[in-house]
Amino acid sequence: MTPRHSEAEGRGPEEPVVVRDRRRVDPQTGEVRPPAPEEVQVDEAPAQHAGPSLGDSVDDAVTVASDVEKQLAERTADLQRLQAEYANYRKRVDRDRESVVLGAKASVVGDLLPLLDDLERAEQHGDLTGAFKAVGDKLVSGLQRAGLESFGAEGEPFDPSVHEAVQHNTSPDVAGPTVTVVMRRGYRFGDRVLRAALVGVTDHEPAAAPVDPPVGGELPLDGSIDEPNQQ
Repeated sequence: MTPRHSEAEGRGPEEPVVVRDRRRVDPQTGEVRPPAPEEVQVDEAPAQHAGPSLGDSVDDAVTVASDVEKQLAERTADLQRLQAEYANYRKRVDRDRESVVLGAKASVVGDLLPLLDDLERAEQHGDLTGAFKAVGDKLVSGLQRAGLESFGAEGEPFDPSVHEAVQHNTSPDVAGPTVTVVMRRGYRFGDRVLRAALVGVTDHEPAAAPVDPPVGGELPLDGSIDEPNQQ
């Protein structure tokens, strides 16, 4: 008996036996028992790191930052190109508008040139006096403020782009083609020549070399000899 008692002391206290009544009907009351909650054992698995490692995170961040900078540079270049195109468009529109306005003004001023010719002829004949002269002066002043400019005066160098020569003379008194007669004044409006000036041009003519008189015993340069008159 002693050895058995020692073996029992070595194993320690035995676990109590648990008896579960799994009958669905209670034998005492005859009622259906509700289902007993089953013990659920959850196996706790070690958490696995599903995300990238620290090195992978740094590489991905650098790649994303590089892509963002590239896209930003592309968008900035597109914006700058669009701004340049818009600026060129505005300049072209302003230039075209200014050209249209200048053309319209030049057309109106061109229709008034015959009137200016009449005023100039009246002034030359002494008929531009009194109220008629005051109106004429106001008209000429207003056209000049608008941009009308006259040209074609005696002594100007001849310029075929603005002068129309209808007479031509030569003279040693001028160094080159020079306007010596003005028959009709020319006009320009801004950079546009509305009408060329009708002028007479005098070109340079070298002076003739002087001829020395013959000295006694010398023959004339042309070799001619005067024969004596025969009776």
